[in-house]
Order: sequence, then C-alpha cells, then structure tokens
Amino acid sequence: MHDLLIRCSSIGKLMTEPRTKAEGPLSVGAKTHVRSLVSQAIYGVDFEVSSKEMEKGILVEPESIALLNRVRGLSLVKNTERKSNAWITGECDLFDARARRGHDLKSSWSVASFPIALVDCVDKLYEWQMRGYMWLWDADSWEVNYALITTPEHLTRYEPPSMHFVDHIPEHMRLTTWTVERDRDLEAAMVEKIKAARQYYAQVLAEFTTSHALPGAAPVRAAAAARIPETFDF
Repeated sequence: MHDLLIRCSSIGKLMTEPRTKAEGPLSVGAKTHVRSLVSQAIYGVDFEVSSKEMEKGILVEPESIALLNRVRGLSLVKNTERKSNAWITGECDLFDARARRGHDLKSSWSVASFPIALVDCVDKLYEWQMRGYMWLWDADSWEVNYALITTPEHLTRYEPPSMHFVDHIPEHMRLTTWTVERDRDLEAAMVEKIKAARQYYAQVLAEFTTSHALPGAAPVRAAAAARIPETFDF
C-alpha cells in the first residue's frame, strides 16, 4: 500500500495514541478509520456525509473570504490547487505565498456555535489538518478563521432568526482566528502513523479477500486484490 494517501482533513484520525502497547502503533480509532478507507475503496463509495452546517459552509464561502479580507486588510483568493506528497493530499482554502501563511475558513452555523475565545477554537482534528497543509505548501504557519455569516434563509427552518441573521453585527466581531505554527517533528510523526496505516490497510484488504471468497472458488491471490485503486483521497 505504498500509494495510500491520507486526506489532510482526516490525518488527525490516525494521530490519536493507542491506550496500551498491545494495540500497536495505531489506536482503536485509527484502525477503525483505516477499515473505513478499505470499505470505501472496495465498494467505490465515499462515506462523506452532508449536513446543514456543511451546506452553509459551501454556500457562504465567498462571503467568508470577503469578510476575512476586509477585516484583515488582505486580498486573498480561493485556492483551487490540490497538492500531494508521498504521504498526504489536500486542497487548502487560501494561501498567502508572500507571507508563507495559509488560511482555513470555518463558517459557523449560528451565533451560538461561533467561538468568541481561542479556547473554543482549538480542535485536534483541525490542528492536524493545518499541519498537513503547512507540509504540502511549505508554510510557516496556518490560520483557522471562524467566520460568522448570515445563514441562507432556506437552511434556518425553525431556529430563531436572531441566531442566523448577523449582518448588523460589526464585521471585526464576526471573525475569530486561531494560528497553528509549523512543527517538522510532528510531520515526521505523521509519516510513521501513515506507514502503520498502510500496513494495516493491506492486512484488512487481505482478510476481506479471504473471508469473502465465493464458496468453491479458487482463492483470490493478494496481487489480484491489490488491483483495487491504491491512491485514495479520503
């Protein structure tokens, strides 16, 4: 499984530490994630699910970028380039090449979910995602920018309008930023986890090939099973 690439958004699922040495290099949660990748590859289905929060994020992304630019005095444009190295793959939101700094946008669902303090911003999955982007774009730091934008009316349904219509709030009060600094030692740690994930992936695939063979049919050789595409953008 030398070509298995891990999407930046899911690196954190591999980086949790096992509770005991008996578990090996991957935690129970990490192994669960790897088995999910195998399942997605076998059946050709992306398990990514949609939600009202995700739909809002997609719909208001241009407004969130504009808010960030106005508040911070920037002129960033949406990134459309996907990058990969030997281990990970990702497509970041915004990158300021001159400053060697990236920007990720998180459009909050409502006033209630918008973080007003840094302690409410910190998220390990987001942190590892930003570390992946820093590695791919060779950046020194990466920002997670939480933006509070008015929710499209068709998504609000029965929730109070005051939770979602926020244009009257000063713009500088609708942007909270958390910065992650690059750490190359942690990038080396990612490599070790992904190596372990590739080994476990191959093990799970081999077990599936054996346990799901047709009755009476000749065993499928591992080489044949390995023809399932090995580079996954999950």
